[in-house]
Amino acid sequence: MNQKIHLIYGTGNDAKLQAMKRALADLPVELIGLKQAAEEAGLLLPQVEEIGESLLENARIKAEAYYALFGKPVFSCDSGLYLWDYRTGQPLPDKLQPGIHIRGRGRRLTDEELIEHYTGLVKKYGPLLGRYKNAVCLIWEEGRRFESMEEALWGEAFLFSDTPHEKRIKGFPLDSISLEISTGKYYYDLEDNFQDELATEKGFRQFFRRVLKEIGFCGE
Repeated sequence: MNQKIHLIYGTGNDAKLQAMKRALADLPVELIGLKQAAEEAGLLLPQVEEIGESLLENARIKAEAYYALFGKPVFSCDSGLYLWDYRTGQPLPDKLQPGIHIRGRGRRLTDEELIEHYTGLVKKYGPLLGRYKNAVCLIWEEGRRFESMEEALWGEAFLFSDTPHEKRIKGFPLDSISLEISTGKYYYDLEDNFQDELATEKGFRQFFRRVLKEIGFCGE
């Protein structure tokens, strides 16, 4: 009988949890989110401030906080969004780059406010290319961790639309204004295709396969 390792995914975003479960579906890994882990342990979740200056620092801050709380294998991810002018290929000025502040600096924007903000950028500056960069920190046990922000974890470049798709998935608001470059179609209109299931799935599978190999887990 195949065994699985149990990992806590340090996110309270159910959409992100389900996306990661899809990405790792063929691996001997069973994921649970923060809410379930806290309920099972009878613990209150702390408010973890992402005060790092990079994606990896923020992923590390969250993973360390949740490992300290649960004392079990846990990983966290952090994402940043970077923008280019589609016509010139030049990056937008630093003041317009979301980077690690995808939901805004200061006050955290709601899903609908986020859509309004980015469609507003397209209307003001013209067609924009976007790309998500990701970092992950997994703490297996005290003194043993695995980290990466290699390009295999990043998403593919895509186009922003100034007209939102009617479909919405809570926690992934920008997917509703994301277009595939080659077809110009919304990702939601491509058959069996989701943005999180493009380049990033392969990268995360590679990362977790390396972790499984290094900890000597075969799943048999």
